[in-house]
Amino acid sequence: MLDTVTTTPRYSDVDRQKSDGATYTPIAFARFVAEQMLRAAELPKSGKIRVLDPACGDGVLLDALIKNLPPAFRKRVEAVGYDTDPEAIRIASQRLRQDFPDLDVRLEQKDFLEHVLSLQGGGDLFSAGEVQESFHLVIANPPYVRTQIMGTQQAQQLAQSFGLTGRVDLYYPFFLGISQVLADNGVTGVITSNRFMTTKSGQAVRRAMLSRFRILHAWDLGDTKIFDAAVLPSVLLAHGTPDPKHKHGNGIAYSSIYETNDTAIAEAEDILSALHTDNDTVIAIPDGRHFRVRHGVLDNGGDPEGIWRIATQATDQWLATVEANTWETFRRIGKIRVGVKSTADKIFIRNDWSILPDGRPELLRPLITRKCARRFKAVTPENAKHIKEILYPHKVTENGRVAVDLGCYPKTASYLEKHRSALEARTYLIEAGRKWYELWVPQDPAAWPSPKLVFPDISDKPIFWIDMDGGVVNGECYWLQCENKDEQDLLWLALAVANSSFIETFYDHRFNNKLYAGRRRYITQYVELFPLPNPKCDEAVAIIDLAKIIHAKTPSIEADQLAADLDTRIWRVFGLPAEEVLR
Repeated sequence: MLDTVTTTPRYSDVDRQKSDGATYTPIAFARFVAEQMLRAAELPKSGKIRVLDPACGDGVLLDALIKNLPPAFRKRVEAVGYDTDPEAIRIASQRLRQDFPDLDVRLEQKDFLEHVLSLQGGGDLFSAGEVQESFHLVIANPPYVRTQIMGTQQAQQLAQSFGLTGRVDLYYPFFLGISQVLADNGVTGVITSNRFMTTKSGQAVRRAMLSRFRILHAWDLGDTKIFDAAVLPSVLLAHGTPDPKHKHGNGIAYSSIYETNDTAIAEAEDILSALHTDNDTVIAIPDGRHFRVRHGVLDNGGDPEGIWRIATQATDQWLATVEANTWETFRRIGKIRVGVKSTADKIFIRNDWSILPDGRPELLRPLITRKCARRFKAVTPENAKHIKEILYPHKVTENGRVAVDLGCYPKTASYLEKHRSALEARTYLIEAGRKWYELWVPQDPAAWPSPKLVFPDISDKPIFWIDMDGGVVNGECYWLQCENKDEQDLLWLALAVANSSFIETFYDHRFNNKLYAGRRRYITQYVELFPLPNPKCDEAVAIIDLAKIIHAKTPSIEADQLAADLDTRIWRVFGLPAEEVLR
């Protein structure tokens, strides 16, 4: 028998698809998760088998899990599903009624997180005490939506209720909620974005998962495009009973699959079939794409909050060699900062300042954007509309950074006054005690004239260059300067390392946070850990000199030839032959 219960839907103030983060699961993917769960499950020999999907969507996950149960077990299933979308509940009800007309199923239009809190009497999710009969199997594909989309009040409520800080994805508290309703010997299989594995915002949930579950296997399905949505998925298989040995990630199986241009040595019917091949196998699938499959164990550096990477004997040996030849990391040079953010780019950033009726404002500075990106030295964009300047109303005094006095800059004042209503609409800036015409994140005006290493936040190949022209870095790029003015050569050493093929391999072994089409995220938490060789060794001194020459000669054929020589030297200074490019 199947019962459905409806209540008031949540997130009614924004587009439902976006606010709910709904990304329904393909049938083959649902079957894969169900099969993995049932291989690991020890179901009760008698009595009810309680099954839950806390975000059941169209019911495909519940359907797959029940279908894969042996008939004798299936008769004892008591299935529960929650979702905030009434149409999803209707479709799921129809699916399960058709496939299992006699099954005990209850689907409710309800928010799972609110439900877990209500079971605690409205208290904290982490309070002790059993408040509900637990579930033997929990299968889930929770929403991926950022809490910001739900509005500030809802985001703050979630963060406070579930003990989370920073930028929170909705699936974080789903993980924690599942830990409250899963039986000690129960099994959960969760499909989710792989973001939490490698981002700073995922630190708290990584720690919580290792302490609240006994994780059996993690699959990073990377850029496989299993979903139509732009989601890089992962799957976690876990028991409800925590294991103290696993708090530091010990003994957890880890598999990954990412697209590659390398030659395939085997074929598979599809992505999920490819996962069954041996470690470090390149597989071709019928649509022509090639994928590298890797199997190993989870490594988080022994830190419960550390980023997750796949460890194999080959990668561990490779990283050990690098570590033995590392003097320091990029963090030694200085703090890596994101570029300026105005939150009103159409007002502060333009390419046509000269056509303004009142003339060019006084406070314009050249803007460095990703359109300037080129290895070693920035390129001037060919398209004139991409050559931009920023109105920069900040200066440095003996008391630190301040907003300029507009009375001293009449053209700037006149221009900004025309846009005053739009700028004052940035209420968060006013509430922070700032002036209405400031940039939201201006960074340090005194730093712009000094040499700086600049790089875009996302690119398939590393693109780092040194700016010596005093440009202001836009928020789509990051930048690094030497805190010690006597160590400027470290910036040139970093330039050489960062632009090498070596650093691509290092990144993939150490972080492996890839987006679609092999693009990597070059953000502070990764780049600050890039290695530096001893700058005083002969090879490093030669590398520094060569990087300066390449910068001076870029662009030219000679610079490209020298860059190839530089690349080989980088491999060698870290104790590796250049041809040893492990994937």
